Amino acid sequence: MKYYYDFHMHSALSPCGDNDMTPNNIANMAVLKGLDIIALSDHNSCRNAAAAMEAGREAGVIVVPGMEVESVEEVHILTLFPDIESAEKMEKTVTENLPPVRNREDIFGEQLILDKNDEEVGRIDNLLISATMLTSEQIFAEALDAGGIAIPAHVDKTSYSMISNLGAIPEDIDVKLIELSAKCDADSFFVNYPGLADYPHLRDSDAHFLWDISERLNYISTEKQITDAGSLIELLKGPCEAYELGSDD
Repeated sequence: MKYYYDFHMHSALSPCGDNDMTPNNIANMAVLKGLDIIALSDHNSCRNAAAAMEAGREAGVIVVPGMEVESVEEVHILTLFPDIESAEKMEKTVTENLPPVRNREDIFGEQLILDKNDEEVGRIDNLLISATMLTSEQIFAEALDAGGIAIPAHVDKTSYSMISNLGAIPEDIDVKLIELSAKCDADSFFVNYPGLADYPHLRDSDAHFLWDISERLNYISTEKQITDAGSLIELLKGPCEAYELGSDD
C-alpha cells in the first residue's frame, strides 16, 4: 500500500513560517493535496504539534509530531516521534540547550502558539531559529532516547545540512534514512556523493507557506498498515527492507 507524505513543514510557531500556517489550515491543505501522512516540524519546538494532530484527526490525515532541531554545528536534523509525549520530552532537552536570545518579531517574525481552533494562546519569547548547544550525535541519541527517530535534513543543500557543514555523515551516528529537498536532482546529487545513495531518502517540502506543501507525489510503500504516528516511527526505525520510498514525479 502507498502512503503519500510530507514530513517537513513549519507552522506559525516558526518565526520564518507564514501566519496562515495554522494547525487546521495545514491539515486541510494536506487533505486537499491528497496526502495521507504529514509531520509538523517547527524549529526547535513542538508546541503546535498537539493542536495539529487533533486537526489532522478531524480532517482525516495522520499528523506526526516532530521538530527540526539545529545542532551546535548548525546542522538541521529532522526529528519525528510516535506521540506528543515523546516529542515534548525531546523539546525539553532542546529548550534547555537553546541560547537565551530573545526573539525580535520585527526582524525574525512572530512565534505563535495556537490551539485546535487556530486561536493564539501564547508566544515563545526565546528565538527558535538558533543553534542549540547539542552536537549532531547528541541530537540523534536524545531523539532515540525519547522514542523517536532523527534524520539528516535536506542533505543536498549548501547550508544547514550535514554534508555542507560536516562534509559527511559521521560514522558514529546510526542514520536510518536521509532527507532530500523537494527539487533536488537525486541522480546528479548521488554522482557527487555516491556513499549516500545507499540510504533510503525522503523528499519533503520544508514548507513555510500553505502552497508549498507537497503534492501527492512522494510515498512510502509497505505491506504494513500505518494507522498513526507510532506505527510510522516503528516502520522507519526498523529494517529498510520493510518499506520503499518512491515518487510518482
